[in-house]
Amino acid sequence: MKPIRLVSGFLTVGVWTLLSRILGFVRDIMIAAYLGTGPVAEAFLVAFSLPNMFRRFFAEGAFNMAFVPMFSKKLEGGEDAQTFARDAFTGLATILIAFTLLATVFMPFLVMAMASGFLGDERFDLAVDYGRIAFPYILFISLAALLSGVLNATGRFIAAAAAPVLLNLIFVVAILLGNRLGWPIGDTLAWAVPLAGIAQLVLVWIAASRAGFRLIPRRPRLTPDLKRLAVIAAPAALAGGVVQINLLVGRQVASFFDGAIAWLSYADRLYQLPLGVVGIAIGVVLLPDLSRRLRAGDLAGGRDAFNRACELSLALTIPAAVALMVIPLPLVTVLFQRGAFGADDAAATALAVAVYGLGLPAFVMQKALQPLFFAREDTRRPFYYALASLVVNAVIAFGLSYYIGYIAAALGTTLAGWAMVVLLWRGSRDMGEAAQFDTRFKRRIWRIIAVSLLMGVILWALTLLIGPFLMVPTWRYLALAVLVLIGITAYFTSGHLFGAFRLGEFKRAMRR
Repeated sequence: MKPIRLVSGFLTVGVWTLLSRILGFVRDIMIAAYLGTGPVAEAFLVAFSLPNMFRRFFAEGAFNMAFVPMFSKKLEGGEDAQTFARDAFTGLATILIAFTLLATVFMPFLVMAMASGFLGDERFDLAVDYGRIAFPYILFISLAALLSGVLNATGRFIAAAAAPVLLNLIFVVAILLGNRLGWPIGDTLAWAVPLAGIAQLVLVWIAASRAGFRLIPRRPRLTPDLKRLAVIAAPAALAGGVVQINLLVGRQVASFFDGAIAWLSYADRLYQLPLGVVGIAIGVVLLPDLSRRLRAGDLAGGRDAFNRACELSLALTIPAAVALMVIPLPLVTVLFQRGAFGADDAAATALAVAVYGLGLPAFVMQKALQPLFFAREDTRRPFYYALASLVVNAVIAFGLSYYIGYIAAALGTTLAGWAMVVLLWRGSRDMGEAAQFDTRFKRRIWRIIAVSLLMGVILWALTLLIGPFLMVPTWRYLALAVLVLIGITAYFTSGHLFGAFRLGEFKRAMRR
């Protein structure tokens, strides 16, 4: 099999994810403008989060973290990878059809588990109705995630990375059509969710078929490979469940504060931009690459891939984290403050953005460290680490919510992320040289931090200078663009001069 080009694959996934996140911004800006932080907005956000939460549990968590290494190793070893993929596709579809039917029946209990603060007001009934409409999305998007794993393992990243673009395009079109035709925006968005899932599944299924993996479901059967997949996936499923409980903790805390679910959701969108572009791209490309290198006995290549992934992800993430902490209010004000989304909403959202920004490097490093375990089919230890992070999150979110309100949910998420990174790093120390940081990484990481802090000082000073223009509707987009452009220029220029990285490395990677 042809080796996976780590950096070029990362850039491919990153560029498409960036486009998806930009469209996601447009989507959320429109939702904020039409629905604000009112009951319909909060009900839809909770309903949409339900299939997404279980998607991470079934597809991106348990299933793919076990499936991708096994599938990649079968490809590398010349085994019957297609039959294994088809059996896995059939098995996952069978489980999810049954689960979707159950979830539709028990939707009131799922909404109560997600946001018990909704009980007794109109948000609860709306969230139940929207949840029943949107939940079938989990079936389509989970199968799409499995097909994406097949494509990624073969070094084909474009279709899988482009699929989320369809989701946001369909949402934007739905809002525009709903507004033009007089449809209720909340109902329109709810029906757009399963439609987007079907579109994403069709796209990656066609791409996988063209790549030689035409996965037609057949009668489910429990093969030895699927039994092994289940054994490996079970701890990952439990770990995924713990991660989702972490999300539930945050939403439960937020549901007791009017508007807080919307504030945290919009803040989540901002920090998910760099997390998606960098962290998800690294995780998607690194896992199959490490799996195949381990199968081939290429420990030196595995160590280099791991270090370059960490180095590149932190070089792009640390400055983004600093920016989120230094200029959260200008970002939120310009991007979201309009229509039903007022100045108080902007201030509350900006505070959450700053707290999430503090945890951004941790969220990205998790994506780089976890493949060290999953590539070795070790899913047990990440489960135990996830349990520990759950305790950290719950203690902080619930314990501090009485004193600092809704922001305790964001703080719990951030500190739990750092706890997870520490545990993953300590756990990887027994993996030998292949999981150790090399001299180049150790030399560059401190320089990356230094030039990121320098960029932060420049952004802070510029905000004082052009701050008034950020509040003027006519000038605020241009002012924010200037602020961001100067920050990016300052970071990459100083980073090159001080040896944090070489600009030529990015140029060579883009030419591959």
